[in-house]
Formats: sequence, C-alpha cells, structure tokens
Amino acid sequence: MPSLFVEDIKNPEQVIEEPLHEKGSDSSSINSLAVEDYVSKFLDISNEAKSNDHKEKNMSLREGFRTFPKAVMWSVILSTALIMEGYDMNLLNSFFAFPAFNRKFGNYYPELGEYQVPARWQTGLNMGYSSGCVIGLAIAGYVTDIIGYRKTMMCSLGSSIAFIFIQFFAPNKEVLLTAYILIGIMWGSVQTITVTYASEVAPTTLRVYLTSYVNICWVFGQLLSSGVLKAVISTSNSPSSYRIPFAIQWIWPIPIMTGVFLAPESPWYLVKKGRDAEAKHSLKRLLTENKHLPDKEVLATAMLRKIQMTVKEEEAVNTGATFTDCFRGINFRRTRIAALTWMFQSCTGSTLMGYSTYFYEQAGLATSMAFTFSIIQYIFGIVGTVGSWFLSRRVGRFQMYFTGLVFQSIILLIVGGLGISSSKSAKWGIGSLLLIYTFIYDLTVGPICYAIVAEIPSAKLRTKTVMLSRNLYNISNIVVGIITPYMLNPTEWNWRAKTGFFWAGFSITAAIWCWFELPETKDRTFAELDLLFEDRVAARKFVSTEVDVFDAGKLMEKFGEDNIKTFVQNVEDKNDV
Repeated sequence: MPSLFVEDIKNPEQVIEEPLHEKGSDSSSINSLAVEDYVSKFLDISNEAKSNDHKEKNMSLREGFRTFPKAVMWSVILSTALIMEGYDMNLLNSFFAFPAFNRKFGNYYPELGEYQVPARWQTGLNMGYSSGCVIGLAIAGYVTDIIGYRKTMMCSLGSSIAFIFIQFFAPNKEVLLTAYILIGIMWGSVQTITVTYASEVAPTTLRVYLTSYVNICWVFGQLLSSGVLKAVISTSNSPSSYRIPFAIQWIWPIPIMTGVFLAPESPWYLVKKGRDAEAKHSLKRLLTENKHLPDKEVLATAMLRKIQMTVKEEEAVNTGATFTDCFRGINFRRTRIAALTWMFQSCTGSTLMGYSTYFYEQAGLATSMAFTFSIIQYIFGIVGTVGSWFLSRRVGRFQMYFTGLVFQSIILLIVGGLGISSSKSAKWGIGSLLLIYTFIYDLTVGPICYAIVAEIPSAKLRTKTVMLSRNLYNISNIVVGIITPYMLNPTEWNWRAKTGFFWAGFSITAAIWCWFELPETKDRTFAELDLLFEDRVAARKFVSTEVDVFDAGKLMEKFGEDNIKTFVQNVEDKNDV
C-alpha cells in the first residue's frame, strides 16, 4: 500500500506518514507520482476549506452585513412570503369572533343569543388547512429536490392566486373547507423552503437573524390580519364584510414571485445536484466586494470548495439521501432533535395566541376590545422577535429555548389559576398575562426554533429533515386544532382560561426533554456540527467540545484513494469556470 509523508498543519516541524487506503475498489493503483500530485492538491483543497470555515466562524456581524448584504436581501424577500401564511391562518381563527363570518358560516344558538361556528367546523376548517400542509410538504420534498427552491416556491405562490378566489366566493362551509385544504397544500410546500434557504445563503454570524426573521413574518402577518379585522369590524353588519380581509391577500403573490424569480438558487442545493459552476455563480451573486473582500472571486471559490468538501465528507459517512436515511444512524438523532424542537413550538400554549381574539372574547372581553388586545399582542410579538436578535448575540440557542419554556410554563399555570375566578379583574389579568406570554414566546422559543431546526440537519439531508420536522409540527397542529375549539367554545367543554393548565403540562415536559437532548449550536459552522454529531457528543457537551474540521488525515482515510482522485478531478474541472 503506498504511503505519503504529510506535514502536520498544527505542528509544522512534525512529519507524519499517511497511508492511502483503497475504498471498495480492486482496480490497479495509480503510479506514485500521480498519487503524490492528487494528495497534494487534496491537501490544498482541505486547507482552503479549513481556512474559509475558520474565517466564517470568526466573522464579525458588521463584516457579515458588508460582505453578504445581497444574501440578506434575497433571504428576506423569500421569507416575506410567510407574511401571507401568518395572515391567512390568523384570519381563520379570528373570524370565529367576527359577527358577519359567524352569520354566514355559523349556527344560531338561542341560549347564547348569537351566531357561533360549531366547534366541529372550527376544528374541521383548521384541520383542513393543517392536513393540506402535511400533503404539501410531502409533495415539496420531492419537487424541491428536482427543480430547486426558487421554482417550487414560484409555482406555489402562483397557485395561491387561484385559491384565494375560492376563499372569497365560498358560498358555504364545505367550499370554504376545500379552499383551506388547497391553500394548506400550497403553504406546506413553502414553509420550509424559506428557512432552509436562509440558512444556506447566510454565513454563521448572520444565520440566526435570517432564520428567525421568519418568525417576524409570521407575527407581522397575524398583526396585519388583526388590524384589518379591527378596521372592518364597524362594517360587520354587512353580510359580505368578511370578504374584504380575504381580498387583501391578492396584494402579495405577484411582487414576491418577482423577487423569487430574480433571486439566486441555493449554492448548497446546486452542489448536491453536481451543478458546481452554477453554485459558484450563485455565491458570487450573494457577495459584495468591500474593504474586507477586495475580490469576491477568491472568496466564492473558497466557499465553493468548502461546500464541496462538506457534501463529499457526508457522502463518505452516509451515502444515502432519501427520507428513509433521515432515520438511520446519526441522522436519526438529528432528525429527532429538529422535529421535536418544532413540535414543542406548537403544543406549549402558542395555540392561545392563534385563537387570541376568540380566547379574549370567551374570557369575557367585548368583541372590539378583544381585537384591540390581539393587535397589542402581535406588536408585543414583533418587539419580542427583534429583541431575540440582540439576546442571541449573548445567549445560546439552547439557553433561549429552555428558558423560554420555563417562563411559558409559569405564565400558563397562572392563567389557568385565574381562569377559576369569574371576577372582572381576573379577566383583565388573563388578557395581560397572554400579552406577556406572547412577548416571552417571541423573544425565545418562537424565533430561535427556526435557527435550531435549520442548523441541526446534515447538509445533504437538510431539506428533507426540515420538511419532516415541519410535518411533525403540522401533525401536532392537527391534534391541537382538534381539541382547542372544544376547550374554548362555550357550547362544548367551556374550559376558557383554565386551558392554561393543560398547556403548562406540555411546556414542562418540553423543558425536561430540552435539557437532556437539545444541543447548543451557537457559533458552530455546519462542518463543526457534522463532526460533533458524528462523534456522538452529548447534548450538554456541545459547547465545551473542540473539533478540528477538514482534517486532511481523517478525510483521506474516509475518502480512500479512488475517491480522492475523483474528488480532486471533479473540483478542478468544475471550478475552472
């Protein structure tokens, strides 16, 4: 077996002997000079990848914004699509407290003296949407892998224009349910693209801001829908007044589709598809020359080689890239963490924010005041998310998520306790606590969840892992959506604010799980996270464990002689563009 004397990068004075292992091939060995040439080039590539990874890890926030302003812009444009989803989903739940909507789609209850949409139909409409999301995510998992993020998103946004027509003209509950199923399929295909794209176009220093911006889009959409409903509440005696909020949705699709069309494709996606020249072109479109970066060609090449090396290393450890591979070996741990992180975002009381207007009304506030509280609530949400950007610079992902769950548990227990009382002061206390809950949620669990879910998966399985995680979130939403209307509806269980006890139990459970399994990913590059998971480091030791990424000796052992030759040839051929 041929050997090569290689200089140890950490100890230049020390020379080590590296054997070249053949991997899965009985073909004759290439000649000694060729071996040395390929290994020398491989060392150069791995050292360049190591250097770029180190630079990315230590890049300041200011340098990140100066070097990647276009990446920020494109990520923001794609994520803005989720304003539509936040708007549409909150619209449905808020409509249950809107008189004109209840008269059109509800039943009259003499004992209450008002119209109410029956709990089973509140559940059915929400389940139709969530079930559609599950279907949409399954479809997008395959479609995205074939045509990419941009084209998948443009197709989805285009279809939304037609589906809004069905919402607007729905003559009965059955047609409205059909509309929400179709819209759910459309949003299911978009939900994870924005988070994955943000994580793949941004450097480590900007990743938390661009992934958590998704949460601002959600909250802003909810705020917008509450504001629109508050504005049209004075016209609620008009039978068609509920259609105005539906019609406003037509403002969004075409401008966002235009932005998505102009955006570059994710370089990680292109490398995984073997389209390295296009990946380099995308990287150059994401970069801006400045005093830190006099020539973006150099950085684009270095970033491309790091992506190529990361993807190739993952292939050497795990050759599969199917949904089944998400549940094998070390990838199962990564899938489990990402999925449960997203699931617990759904089932730890956040549903009360989605039903806030209806919740406030059932807690005893007047309809107009209920909408006012909802608007204030979503303003608190935006302030909280912006605050999370400053908090995340000093505090890790785990600390934010875990602490948020602890505070949510306390607030929900107090809300449940106040729900036992029927006094007016208790009702105002419940409303005020829900505002505090919203601020805490959007300061911690809400936004940081998106960063965690995007960072945990491997590069090769990121899209599929994020989609599986979002689907568990949607399935959780289905269960939550089934029981919440029954909890709040005065014609059913009528728990009202005592619902807080129920969700507090889940928050406490989530906090316990979080302590034992959720690792800290702050300031870790994707290459470092790959090694930490590969070495099966315990969750609470992620912070203190040092890793040496792109170690030439270990990489050569993983790749084997034939794969080193193929990789070097591939990099040289495709980087000459």
